Amino acid sequence: MIQMVFPDKCVTYSTFINDLATVLVPKLKEAMENPSDIISQNRAFQLFGQGNIRRWREKGLVEPVSKRPGKIEFRLSDLRILQQRKQDYFE
Repeated sequence: MIQMVFPDKCVTYSTFINDLATVLVPKLKEAMENPSDIISQNRAFQLFGQGNIRRWREKGLVEPVSKRPGKIEFRLSDLRILQQRKQDYFE
């Protein structure tokens, strides 16, 4: 039986793979539902919260990309990077 040793615990390889799959499958499913890297402002509000999007824009952390006149769109990859950062609204 192969075991993986981490600083805080030791787990079997199959347990590690099962736990990893539990985390990755929802993310892959969401990526399949949103194949385009460009999403509308409305969809960004739904996925990340209106307050977060507005705060990130005010701080200059994200810029809208406009491929169509009159539409505000964002790169999904940029928003995901900001989502992974430590929360910054206490500053």
